Amino acid sequence: MFLLFHCTLLPQAGKAFRKFLPLFDRVLVERCAAEAVTKGGIMIPEKAQGKVLQATVVAVGSGARGKNGEIQPVSVKVGEKVLLPEYGGTKIVLEDKDYYLFRDGDILGKYVD
Repeated sequence: MFLLFHCTLLPQAGKAFRKFLPLFDRVLVERCAAEAVTKGGIMIPEKAQGKVLQATVVAVGSGARGKNGEIQPVSVKVGEKVLLPEYGGTKIVLEDKDYYLFRDGDILGKYVD
């Protein structure tokens, strides 16, 4: 079975983020849509697929304050693809689309080209 991930951001999606800005070390992500296709070309229904763990960062906070009071910047940037934990995050609906809010430390890693 091959799993295909499709991550795109629509041009009008940027308007929704002007209304919501994550605080501190929070990261707002949009999960990628999974399409599962077998070798024979049969599409697997959504309910039979697992949770997609890949996402695209759409907004980030300014960072968390360290022990000495300085702000530590968030480790990911807008537009990067990241690996999420299977459970966790806060679901947020903006303009009829589902987004998830994670702490910077909860993100498992980021994909590099």
